[in-house]
Amino acid sequence: MAEHNNMGYWGEQQAASYLEANGYGIMARNWRLGHRDLDIVAHKDGTVVFVEVKTRRDNRYMEAEQAVDARKIRSIAAAAGAFMQQHGIDADARFDIITVTGAPSAGCTINHIEDAFVPLPY
Repeated sequence: MAEHNNMGYWGEQQAASYLEANGYGIMARNWRLGHRDLDIVAHKDGTVVFVEVKTRRDNRYMEAEQAVDARKIRSIAAAAGAFMQQHGIDADARFDIITVTGAPSAGCTINHIEDAFVPLPY
């Protein structure tokens, strides 16, 4: 596995652990529909939470959440709709971003941005 894939997997592990420690239940990880994917699908207080995880060693070039552009938001929204339909879920939904900054050897900082975006209809 390429190093960036290892970092991404490690970051998603950190994000999932953080969510569980904060009362979220994990419904799915790395859920895929064709070329679209959802990093983490969680639930808390009757709301389904779709979490995009961005992992970076540092913020030298850009803040990790800046990598979630309009194209990525459309992709996440389409995948979220498909997930809810496929699983017969009729509940409120929210879109969060979790940034994980650091490395396995040095630890990390986690920033959880709730309601990070609201997808616009097509």
